[in-house]
Amino acid sequence: MQPGVHRHEDLVGPRTVALTGATPDSLSSAVRRADLDALSRTTGHFALAERDANIVRLARTIGLPLRWFVAKLFHGPFLVVSDRIDSIHAWCEKERIAWQFDPFYTRMVPAHHLVEIEQVGCPDPNPVYRRFFSPPREDPAATVEELGARYARAALDSLRDWLAPLPANTPIALAFSGGIDSTAVFLLARKALADLHRDPRLLHAFTLDLGGGADASQAESVMADLGCLAQWEARRPRDPRLDLEEAIAVIEDYHPLDVECAAASLALLREIHRRRPDIGHLLDGDGGDENWKSYPPEDSDLTLASILKNPLLYHEGWGIDALKHSPTYSGGLSRSYVRTFAPARAAGFEAFSPFTTRAAISAALRTPFETLAAEDPGKLLALKGRVTAAGIEAVCGVRMPLNKKRRFQDGVYGDAHRRLRRSKAWCRQIFLNQWKGRLDAAWKTPTRRRSGNEVPDGIAGSA
Repeated sequence: MQPGVHRHEDLVGPRTVALTGATPDSLSSAVRRADLDALSRTTGHFALAERDANIVRLARTIGLPLRWFVAKLFHGPFLVVSDRIDSIHAWCEKERIAWQFDPFYTRMVPAHHLVEIEQVGCPDPNPVYRRFFSPPREDPAATVEELGARYARAALDSLRDWLAPLPANTPIALAFSGGIDSTAVFLLARKALADLHRDPRLLHAFTLDLGGGADASQAESVMADLGCLAQWEARRPRDPRLDLEEAIAVIEDYHPLDVECAAASLALLREIHRRRPDIGHLLDGDGGDENWKSYPPEDSDLTLASILKNPLLYHEGWGIDALKHSPTYSGGLSRSYVRTFAPARAAGFEAFSPFTTRAAISAALRTPFETLAAEDPGKLLALKGRVTAAGIEAVCGVRMPLNKKRRFQDGVYGDAHRRLRRSKAWCRQIFLNQWKGRLDAAWKTPTRRRSGNEVPDGIAGSA
């Protein structure tokens, strides 16, 4: 390894959302020094990379993706960091080394971990993963009311932290289905605005209706019950079709349910932007299902035992050492939150869900799930509604309506949506096809290739 030469390119820089417990500078220092305790004392979201001599350290939470790619240049391994696969590829194209690139060579930083990469030459050592967030112990004596109040207060605090830096008259959009999570976020965000001495009517809820879905009527009914119909609007695009291929390109992933969700998100967010171009901030209830393990087991290969005995299974997947863990994508909500982040960014929004913060996750994980579920999947699925409603009543003083779980894409399209579903194999093939031309061109075009051993003219040796 040649010393004193730049070998780390960060294309996005440090990012934070609703961060408390650290300043941006102290956060950067904590990552540089691998200070896990300092990282664990923060809440909100962050994603950043810092370098200490020949070691690059990266860390992120669920709400902000961060990935990296190791290129080979004349002075050894060169680390490129970004939040997207295509931006890393674009940098490699500019440097004429895209022939080294493959989307599956990129690596996602798993949420709640500090990743340490030592740039020592060839072969590269494996990254070292260090956890900075561990699930709290359950509270076996807690009642549903106590659990709900803790959860709602954690979400409310994070909403205030997110709203506080925004100008006082900033309008906020909310993706609203009238389900448990979006209704809870609506009520908590109204209270957060009031707590900050702002007008709760700055919050505008939008529901996508592509014809035949149940969300629009459900959302209207909920808003009528809450007396807030003036803050709600259904959006009905002229073209009701969902573009799954575009969604795959936007999220750079191929899990069918995430692709469908992203396609519906893009349709809704474009309608919001068309209707209200002045709105650039978006709330949603993503993460609520993961916090309360509120997915039907029959939708996956998961057993009730594996769900109950792995506290962060829905947040992080099986874990970084598991056979099923994807280093390219991570796992659980750590992977799938891109279905929210990427469409929002593509449509010009900054998105946030209070249920994705570690404070909210910690509050939910104090729950004695095995005791309350009693080995009954039906009781487990009903738990989220019981706890969330109790928390909203305790914190907001409102009895919220409860509706059954429905996936976003099902709620906006209804039975017609099922005819549009595609398999994982189809989605993966589309993803591969979208990359084929770019990868072929890098190999076949001599002017777009340079050797990793080539030393650029006038290189400046600065670390």
